Order: sequence, then structure tokens, then C-alpha cells
Amino acid sequence: MTQLTGWKNGADGCKFIASFSGGKDSILALYKAMKVGEAVGLIAMLEEEGSRSRSHGMPLDVIHAQAKSIGLPLYTGAASWTDYEKVFTGLLKDAKNLGAEALVTGDLDTPVQDCWHEKVTKNVGLKLGMPLWNMNHREVVEEFINLGFVAVIVTVNLSLGMREDDLGKVLTHKYIEELEARGIDPCGEGGEFHTTVIDGPIFHSPIPIRKCEIIKEGEYAFLPLELGYKIN
Repeated sequence: MTQLTGWKNGADGCKFIASFSGGKDSILALYKAMKVGEAVGLIAMLEEEGSRSRSHGMPLDVIHAQAKSIGLPLYTGAASWTDYEKVFTGLLKDAKNLGAEALVTGDLDTPVQDCWHEKVTKNVGLKLGMPLWNMNHREVVEEFINLGFVAVIVTVNLSLGMREDDLGKVLTHKYIEELEARGIDPCGEGGEFHTTVIDGPIFHSPIPIRKCEIIKEGEYAFLPLELGYKIN
């Protein structure tokens, strides 16, 4: 079995835990893995203070609302970059104790050599599933949109061709064509943008959000989101 086949199909027939940012890639990977395996939960890594996700800066209540709508338990760990691996590994060990046999991630372009996720999963004794690995970036976004998922742009890098007025836009085929015409990767794999998914085929109900005032920090601009209701 090639490395490609092994990583792409690593969750097939397995119980798995999914690394979860709430963005388009992690949710499409989760969707694909749920077609061939059984999800036992989601892992979200948070910034040190524990109120926002480390990857996309999403408020914890939005992430909880996503997990609740998907119908999966959410396991979180707050960490700095210094102790990130230690905290993440601890969550993987907990997931294994709950019956997980594999970790699913939404990575597309992870190199075969020195893959961090492969290292940490091997250390814990889990398989690694990356359903999107080595997929064409345009095809990833097109599949995501065609399936009926709805994603909002929440972070942009202004030095990589993105603009402040991109914030809040929903991924559509027309918008993806516009991004490509501007020389921007349709998946944002160069760090051009991040998204938050608010609806789709694995959501029992859409996530109502309120858009807050845009924040600019150096070359980045952020659109903070608030949950449009309180979760019980």
C-alpha cells in the first residue's frame, strides 16, 4: 500500500477522532471520513486563554454550536505553541481510550517526509486519515460547494492578495473564480484566508451568526463572529 492510499483511506472502517478547526477543509474531511468510518468526536485546539480556536480564532461557543449541530462531542485543549504537541497528544490518548482507532485531519499538501500528524498518531498508536490529501485544490472547493456546505471568510492576509471586503463573503463557484483570477489559491493553502462553516449536509441545523466589527492586525484582517443564540 502506498503512503498516498494509506493516508487517504486511513479512517476506512475505523472509529476515528477528527481534528476540527470549524473551517472548510476540516469539515469536508470529516464528511468524507463519516462516509467510510465512525466518528467518536472532534478535537479543537484553543489559544492559551481557552476562549478561541488556535487555528481560526473562532469563539468557543461557535465551535461548540458547530459540534452540537453535527452531533458529535467536542474535546478541547488550550495550549501555547510550546506545549501544543503535548496537549494534542494527551487528547489523542483520551480519544483512543474512548475507542478511536484513527485521527482524521483536513490536510491537503502535507509532505511525506516529517509529517507531524503521522508522528503524533504513531506515538499514540492511532492510524492517520487525510481524505483530502493530494487533491486538486479547485476540486476540493468545488466538491465542498456542490455538497451544499456554506462557509464564510473570517480571516484574510492582506499581503497575499486578499482584501478587507473579502471578509464575510460566502464561498461560491463565482467567488472562487474571482479569487483565482486574482492569483489566489482557491483553498487558501498559502495562508491567504480562513473560513468558518455554518451549514451543510452533516449539520442538523444551520449556525446563526452575527458579524462583528472587523479587526486589523498588521497584514491580517479578521471578521469576529458571535453566535446568534445561547447554547443550552
